[in-house]
Amino acid sequence: MSSGISVIIYHVKDLARAKALFGTFLGVEPTTDSPYYVGFEFDGQQIGLVPDGQGRGLTGPVCFRDVPDIAAAYQALLAAGAESDEQPHDVGGGLLVASVKDADGNVIGLRQLP
Repeated sequence: MSSGISVIIYHVKDLARAKALFGTFLGVEPTTDSPYYVGFEFDGQQIGLVPDGQGRGLTGPVCFRDVPDIAAAYQALLAAGAESDEQPHDVGGGLLVASVKDADGNVIGLRQLP
């Protein structure tokens, strides 16, 4: 398991437009291409596009770190002063995600692989 940031998610309004832009920017084709998520692998880094964040007020990227126990990591961040953004939940195939906000409203993501 990586100790760094495992995936960076960009919340977009127009998935097709963002997919074309990021494909050009990164110089690679998506490795995952669905109506709810487009993912790219670039030099070992995952870059994802999700067409839902604008309605939640997200205008910048959200970085996710892989953790072995998402519930424990989520609770630890809340105990350290974070505010809940999304409780841990399965987004498909056993992949769990959660997020919190820091005191400045920045979103911090957690991910637990199946």
